[in-house]
Amino acid sequence: MSSHYDLIAIGGGSGGLAVTKRAAIHGAKTAVIEGGRLGGACVNVGCVPKKVMWNAASIAQAITDAPDYGFSTASPVIDWTKMTASRDAYVQRLNDIHDRNLGKANVDLIQGFARFISPNTIEVDDQHYTADHIVITTGGRPFVPRLPGAELGISSDGFFELTQLPAKVAVVGGGYIGVEIAGVLNTLGSEVSLVLRGKDPLGAFDPLIRQTLAQQMRDDGIDICSQIKLESLTKSGQGISITTTNGDDIGPFDQVIWAIGRSPNSHQLDIENAAVLCDTQGFIPVDDYQNTNIKAIYAIGDITGKAALTPVAIAAGRRLADRLFGGKANSKLDYDLIPTVVFSHPPIGSIGLTESKAANQYGAEKIKTYQTRFTGMYHALTEHKVKTAMKLICVGAEEKVVGCHIIGPGADEMLQGFAVAIKMGATKQDFDNTLAIHPTSSEELVTLT
Repeated sequence: MSSHYDLIAIGGGSGGLAVTKRAAIHGAKTAVIEGGRLGGACVNVGCVPKKVMWNAASIAQAITDAPDYGFSTASPVIDWTKMTASRDAYVQRLNDIHDRNLGKANVDLIQGFARFISPNTIEVDDQHYTADHIVITTGGRPFVPRLPGAELGISSDGFFELTQLPAKVAVVGGGYIGVEIAGVLNTLGSEVSLVLRGKDPLGAFDPLIRQTLAQQMRDDGIDICSQIKLESLTKSGQGISITTTNGDDIGPFDQVIWAIGRSPNSHQLDIENAAVLCDTQGFIPVDDYQNTNIKAIYAIGDITGKAALTPVAIAAGRRLADRLFGGKANSKLDYDLIPTVVFSHPPIGSIGLTESKAANQYGAEKIKTYQTRFTGMYHALTEHKVKTAMKLICVGAEEKVVGCHIIGPGADEMLQGFAVAIKMGATKQDFDNTLAIHPTSSEELVTLT
């Protein structure tokens, strides 16, 4: 194995794999340094195992709904051990596929943890490696608060290590991860409390989305504890209790899961030896081309603190490789209009500006919104009702669509096609000119008045 490369990526997650393989296609000699399992958080403790769990919960809900369609079925009871074993085996297959694909792409895998010796020199297990270009793509880790008893809870990573379905659980945090875990556990049969610092979950989303989700979670039996300030966790024979700053106790619970954000993995890189600047939280600021403050050192993915999504890291990595080795001097990722999905129950799809952000950017007088709320056809026959809500945010006389927000069954699959149209600059008239596909929920987006 060589000790000098054209490009080294520190981190074998989505970004690191993408940048090295694309650079290798352009003829560069590349390597990935990874101390854990290939695939990063997405494959191992994020998107992939999360979606498997969400699928399991969706099947459980379908079984519950089946009698309303005339099927005779027993109440769903999950074999947690079998399901998690199948999930973990699938993740392992993906780890192995990533390993094989690196070999096929002629990318070296250096196993171990990296630390900077100088701006172009990295040490891994006492071996030094140099590179003309170094990409930091080490992602993040779950944040656990510094509170008395915080160690009694588990992180969102630890959720994937549970050996049984907890009977009663508190999920602390109302972001993507918190609402996804809460929804899965509730649907599979846990008694769930969602503990929030603010009023509603998903505070950065449009009010239509977050309020619809909060009401659906309550309707589904999740206890949403809003505007809670935590003081400590304690454990007794009855379980784990949460004490708030005003002296109230919540619980006891069999399990408490921290889902209050992620911290960047820059703390073990000895990054000061390369003089790369980090912000106060440890994120690495970059410009539009993924450049750090040090020439030939770049950062992509969650470590930058920008749009922590797997496709973002992949796209940024590929565009960086195209710029460095593919002759595309202006290649960079456009961070505007990034579509995103939350695998809550029901799922959420969102792209572009919320109504308030659009008003701030363009002026409230230039904004027009179209929205609807309804019960989809699937739930017309079921006792368990789920609302669908949609909003289009348009700007200017031409009513260009600058935001699209959907919550409801199928929202995760609907958004991709609409995202293409919005990225291309679609107007409300373009939506109106598109014939509806009937009967679907998605047709409502092209019939809004």
